[in-house]
Order: sequence, then C-alpha cells, then structure tokens
Amino acid sequence: MVPYACHPARSRGRLHPEPPSRLRDAFARDRDRLIHSTAFRRLKDKTQVFVAPEGDHFRVRLTHSLEVAQIARTLARVLAVNEDLAEVVALGHDVGHPPFGHSGEKALAGAMAAVGGFDHNGHAIRVLSAIELRTPAFAGLNLSWEVLEGLAKHNGPVEAPGWALAEADAGFGLELATWPGLEAQLAALADDIAYNAHDLDDAVRAGLVDVEEAAAEVPLVDELWRQVRGEWPGESRLRMLVPQLVRELIGAMVDSLLAETRQRLKALAPEFPDDIRRAGAATVGFAAGFEAELRPLRAFLRARMYEAATVQRLRGPAAEIVRGLHAALAERPDRLPERWRALHDAADPALAGRVVGDFIAGMTDRYAIRLHRTLTGTSPMPAEESLF
Repeated sequence: MVPYACHPARSRGRLHPEPPSRLRDAFARDRDRLIHSTAFRRLKDKTQVFVAPEGDHFRVRLTHSLEVAQIARTLARVLAVNEDLAEVVALGHDVGHPPFGHSGEKALAGAMAAVGGFDHNGHAIRVLSAIELRTPAFAGLNLSWEVLEGLAKHNGPVEAPGWALAEADAGFGLELATWPGLEAQLAALADDIAYNAHDLDDAVRAGLVDVEEAAAEVPLVDELWRQVRGEWPGESRLRMLVPQLVRELIGAMVDSLLAETRQRLKALAPEFPDDIRRAGAATVGFAAGFEAELRPLRAFLRARMYEAATVQRLRGPAAEIVRGLHAALAERPDRLPERWRALHDAADPALAGRVVGDFIAGMTDRYAIRLHRTLTGTSPMPAEESLF
C-alpha cells in the first residue's frame, strides 16, 4: 500500500479495547462484523428507488450497497490503498436509512423535529456504535475509528452535525471538520458511480424510460450507446445491449475518477493519511469536464425516474405510514417491543421520542406497512404494495 493509505496496524483503535483477531486485521474484521449485523440484513427490504418492489431484479438498499462495495474495492486496489476499509465504508454507507428511502427519512425527520430530527448518515453511526447488539461486552459493533470516521463524513466535512452524529463525535472524536481518508472518499464516489449507472438500468427495466430516449437527451449516454451498437451491429435484444451500456457507463466514470484522482494526488504529494484529511478539498473526484457530462444524466434520471408518477404515487402513503407509526407509538409506548419499551422508559422523557424514531428507522418497508396496519387498523398503501 502507498504511505498515505489507512493501515490497520496503525488504526486509532476502537472505543472499547479488544484483543486483535487471530485471522484478520482490524478493517477486515470490521467488514465481517458489518456483514453479519442485523442492520445490514434488513437492507434487503429497504427502498432504493422503488417502494417494496415485487420484481426480483430491481435494486434495493442491500444490492446497491454490494455494488458500491465492489466498485470501491476495485478503485482502492488500483490506487494501492486499503481495500477492506473502502469496502466496509461502502457496505455500511446506507445502514442508517429508514423504510421508504428519502420519503421515509423526510417524514421521520418531521415527526422527530421536537427531539432534534433525523438524518440517515448520523443514524448509521448510531446503529453501528449503539443500537446493534451482537455481544454482551458492549453496545454496537465497536468498529475502528477509521471506519466510523469514513461513514460519518464520506461525503465531506460535516459543519453542522445533527444530534446523533454530534453524540458519536463527542464520544470518539471523529474530526468532523476535516475530509476523510482516501478510502472513504473512494466509497462515496463509488456510490455515485453505482446509482448513476444502475438507476438507468432499473429505469429501463421498469419501462419508465426508453434507452433511445435517454440517448437522445443525454450526450454521454448517446456516445456510449452508439459505441455499443457499433460493436454489436447484429444484436437486437435490448436485454443484452442495455447491460453492456451500463458496463461502458461504469467504465467511463471509473476512468475519469482514476485519472483525476491521480492528478490530485500528484499535486498534493501526501505522505500520511492525515495529509489527505487536511488537504482542504476532496482528493477523489471526476474531471471537471466529465462532471459536466454527468449532469444531464442526473437531471434525466431525476425527471424520468425519481419524479415519475409511478414512483411518486407511493411516496405520500409511505410518508403517512412513517408519521402514523411515530404518532401511534409515541402515544402508546407500551406497544413497543420489550427492548425498545425498556429503552423508552429509561430515557429522559423529553427525548423519549428518539427511541421511537430509532425503532422506526430500523424497519423494513414491509414491516412498517404491516405494523402500521396492525396499530391503526387501516393502511394508506394500495392493496398491491408494489409499483410493478
């Protein structure tokens, strides 16, 4: 590894000291703990774009996280930094999401406004450092400082942390005002690469967009689509050509990121991980010209996929379910499961709503729908709980 990579043997350690593993270094151990966690498993039934999709081939939070991790690990290998650290940050970047994606997050933030609100990034740290229970020795997974730091600020310095992230920072000093190490920055851009490419794939699969329409409106897609059609002139099956287009799109983004990041590293000439943290700007990024090429793709996906009527129609019911759950459980905390009821009863009465929020944030889409129906006797969700 290069000198400015985060090295597990030089980790700043864990909040609760533990003897080293006989088989794995610190970051590999953290990855394995995350993979075995309940919070990670629940991502299989949490919204990525589509609410509770019945189709077997649409992305959910879990499959998205796996795809991000694959890209992050490859980037880390090419740049000779720590692959395990990049992977665990990528795998964990979405574990704080509540049910129903951004619609659920907005509704939960509103419901929890009186107790400080909610944000998924801060909640991810809370899940992994306090809520997840895997051993009698401590709460949380007791992950390495570098992992928590990377998860807390993989998108850059945090100037105004919410209450959950502020609590974690007070307990473990995550240096929120600085950039994270290179591995976490790679995980963040791997997330961008994954959703830009794979959301286009899902949008075409769902029939929300036609690949020719995308090519007509997005010059980058047009260029790559022409390339694919030129390489396979006799192939008419879209199910074969669209994955090839997605592959080429990922490749183009990866190539730009690697070329630009190498230039920034050369200019910065870092010798230690802290040189990356204190650089004052992102070290990982796309070239400015290529970033401009990505903007039409993002705008196209926003207009034709994220804001599509078939996607939007379940956002209102989803938000209503989250608000209804919070209201019902805040009014009747005796209906919480035993563990959560005990936490609620032990909490400062002025902040007990945070316990209710923690419980709701951990729910999958389907569990939230079922529990809301149980608690209220009705459901705003259509009888067919899927878009497709």
